[in-house]
Amino acid sequence: MVIIYALMTPIELERLARIAYEAHRAASPGSYPEWEDASDKEQRAWQAAVSAVSSQGDVTISEMPPAHSLIVQWEDQTHVFQNDFTAGRQGVLKVNDDHASGHHAVFQFAHGLWYVEDLDSTNGTWLNGRRIFSGQRLKKGDKVRIGHTIVQVVSA
Repeated sequence: MVIIYALMTPIELERLARIAYEAHRAASPGSYPEWEDASDKEQRAWQAAVSAVSSQGDVTISEMPPAHSLIVQWEDQTHVFQNDFTAGRQGVLKVNDDHASGHHAVFQFAHGLWYVEDLDSTNGTWLNGRRIFSGQRLKKGDKVRIGHTIVQVVSA
């Protein structure tokens, strides 16, 4: 599965982990070292915790994506799109699938909603198990099949 979000840089992740650690340190009785003196293992653990509470696994966000963003999940990836894009072997959303065309489908934002449309691909584009022949509106939980690859909509 792939989920799309505005990705947080490693520096931003470390900054948030440091803030969380220092808040814990200040609120907890006992003696915890300052962030700079904490072990690498401890710092990585705090970064993992910050990542986990952002519901992104090892992908984090610095702020919620704008309301018009499309968030999709595919295999072990998450992506956030704010503009129209193509999916396929040569698309912006690269699908490494021999059954996908180079530019297989287009995802478009129009009238405040996201749509998916097949680009005359050889094997067609499928939405929730049905082949589509025109632009179809996307909503949370939808599954778009491109070749043999399933892209799930996390937020539309």
